[in-house]
Amino acid sequence: MILVADASALIALSVCDALTLLDALFGDVVVPEAVYREVAVTG
Repeated sequence: MILVADASALIALSVCDALTLLDALFGDVVVPEAVYREVAVTG
């Protein structure tokens, strides 16, 4: 199954230290470029 992640879900999982659940539950996780720019922290 492919998951297309949005920013709020990624942020919530990150706060809970649960991003690894995405790998466990889904075969492929797609993060659109705009979502990546919204959630990525430089440095």
